[in-house]
Amino acid sequence: MQTQDKLTDGQLSEEQSREIAETIREELAKRRISRQALAAQAKLSLSTLEKVLGGRRPFTLATTVRLEQALGVSLRKSTVAPAPVAGNDVAPDSLGSYSHRAVSWLEDVYITLRPSFGDKDAIFAYRTEIVWEPKVSALVFREGERTDAAYEHTGEVAVPHQSGFIYLVINRHGQHRVITVSRPTVAGEMYGIISTLRAGPGSQLTPIAAPIAYVPFGNVQQPSLGRIGPADANHALYRSHLRRTVEEPFALFLPG
Repeated sequence: MQTQDKLTDGQLSEEQSREIAETIREELAKRRISRQALAAQAKLSLSTLEKVLGGRRPFTLATTVRLEQALGVSLRKSTVAPAPVAGNDVAPDSLGSYSHRAVSWLEDVYITLRPSFGDKDAIFAYRTEIVWEPKVSALVFREGERTDAAYEHTGEVAVPHQSGFIYLVINRHGQHRVITVSRPTVAGEMYGIISTLRAGPGSQLTPIAAPIAYVPFGNVQQPSLGRIGPADANHALYRSHLRRTVEEPFALFLPG
């Protein structure tokens, strides 16, 4: 038996497929990324993505979920949300078993700062939003406005009580990226370490760690995003935040 929103084999309705395709096209234009890059991030074939966006094939629930994870946005706007379940505002034990109310102070839009991996004098700045996601009953973070849009990530936020630190974690098919930051300062800033892979020539990847800072957007009058060089008006401010990471210190880098 068919329902309004999806068919018996997991296919979404024609109307919902049109809505999802329109949302994806808007996101592609806004982020300035190609369909090929999105297909790679979502682990889909380019052919499949082209067919669903062109209306030649309906979206399935599995395909939609993959695209939602890659884009970091909800695509099923017309889907009726499930009724709330008592106690579902508590994150799973693997993320710290925190309640939404206990971590609501972390929900904000931040300027994310880290050293550029390719230019020692530059700072890489992009947007990160931390929000509560009812579907996973946890805080999630979503990156945006990166100059390397193909590497924008969405992941989960762990807030364990024991260590007093916050972990922003990506786990994509077993490949991990972990950011460990302090609890926010009085001004709302968070400082710590990013541990990830640096992309080199061809398919070469190298493990790398670097200081990282999250600064609430409202703390900077005219934020700059992208690769920030010494000539940028915010370069000195951004550099001071990264130096604060190791000078206070919020994190330590030990010599080999």
